[in-house]
Amino acid sequence: MIDATPWLRLYARRRLASLAREDPAQVQQATLLELVRRAAATRFGRDHDFHRIRSVADYQARVRLRQYADFWSEYWQQSYPRLDNVTWPGPIPYLAFTSGTSSGSSKYIPVSRAMVKANRRAAMDVLVHHLAHCPASRVLGGRSFILGGSTALVKVAEGVAQGDLSGIIANEIPWLARPYTFPPREEALEADWETKMARLTRLAAGQDIRFISGTPSWVLAFLERMGRPVFPRLELYVHGGVSFRPYEDRFAPILAGSHAETREVYPASEGFIAIADRGNGQGLRPLLDNGLFLEFVPREELFAAQPTRHWIADVQPGLDYAVILTTCAGLFSYVLGDTVRFVAGKPPRLLVTGRLGYQLNVFGEHLSGEQIEDAVISAAAAAELTVAEFAAGARFPAGSPRGHHIFVVEFSQIPAPHAVPVFERHLDSALCAGSLDYRERRNVDVGLDAPEVTVVRPGFFASWMKRRGRLGGQNKVPRVISDEGLLASLTQAAQDSSLAQ
Repeated sequence: MIDATPWLRLYARRRLASLAREDPAQVQQATLLELVRRAAATRFGRDHDFHRIRSVADYQARVRLRQYADFWSEYWQQSYPRLDNVTWPGPIPYLAFTSGTSSGSSKYIPVSRAMVKANRRAAMDVLVHHLAHCPASRVLGGRSFILGGSTALVKVAEGVAQGDLSGIIANEIPWLARPYTFPPREEALEADWETKMARLTRLAAGQDIRFISGTPSWVLAFLERMGRPVFPRLELYVHGGVSFRPYEDRFAPILAGSHAETREVYPASEGFIAIADRGNGQGLRPLLDNGLFLEFVPREELFAAQPTRHWIADVQPGLDYAVILTTCAGLFSYVLGDTVRFVAGKPPRLLVTGRLGYQLNVFGEHLSGEQIEDAVISAAAAAELTVAEFAAGARFPAGSPRGHHIFVVEFSQIPAPHAVPVFERHLDSALCAGSLDYRERRNVDVGLDAPEVTVVRPGFFASWMKRRGRLGGQNKVPRVISDEGLLASLTQAAQDSSLAQ
């Protein structure tokens, strides 16, 4: 196999020089005006007088914030699955199927040809930043392993295919790049996750894998199944979609022999938003010149009548913002559902802090997903345990003035009997330390009882996700569950698998 890294290195030099000259506000305004110009003749563009827009302020005055349900009912549902000149010029060739992590509600996200190209450029930027930090890397000297869902696409209309985003990506891999990718096309089509894992474990043995990407939980399960040493020439693992912190301790020994770098990205079915251009925890650099215009609304204002709409020119570090996307696939001021916080520095960089629905506030406790995750990790460290997966929800027992939170926790190994009480005590203490509202409600007569912790056997969450038809691929275990039916499903299954049984 010809090593393509020297060609990549030439591209990386030019790209890094371009990024060094980038003026964030200027680039983002130019991106927005180009998107508006291209969509001016669409139904959405005509409805919102796109031909009159000359600035960011003009745009924000004409286009209100919308969620997926608004786009679906107002623009897409009537002509689905053929979206031709509705919110983006010309026909939309792909619809990416995705489900809400906390509720499981299905969405069909338009993916235009322009978005396919933007995603391809974003993938190149991941490699560019890798080479900037590892100049001796030979990352394209072997194969790139994308561990995703089934790449099978369903034809839903003439010229329109629907399926997992990983299938769309696989379908658009240039033929010159196919020899560098793994798994083989016929294996990537397999829909049954367990069958796929068994086959790929056999096929991957002996492969010269230099690059891996995929959801941390499923990549970890695959690498642990492979055994060690795992891909000794591995150079890069790219992760995103969920926080990597709960998985770091389990990845460390597996990747130690390969000296592989880990790099965080911020992808979504709606668009590729940001990439880590520095070390872990130092923030992700937004992709400002790649077909996305980004707005940021203070989290507490999102559902106000007239929320304050910031953009890259005026965001402030240290505040939690809801992410709003305008894209080259026909989304305009679309509420993505994620929250971010900017860190100081030039160029701007952000941290993904959670999902809008990932909070516990049933009793006025105002616990964010970030605070919950920090508390679980802290409690596990105090008990000398390693968390494999967890999920949390709230319960208000009938007839009781006090409620409590439920935590279903799977550790990487069955804990010693004394460790679980330590975890429970420290979890409550960490939640109190992280949130004044939580602490106050734990100390009043009518408020919160201590969290109820159910420790389940290793492998529980994989089994639960399988029963839900959500095993593998881009599916993620919901960290915080607000849907009562989904929480009931989890707690019932957890009772059956509890270590207390």
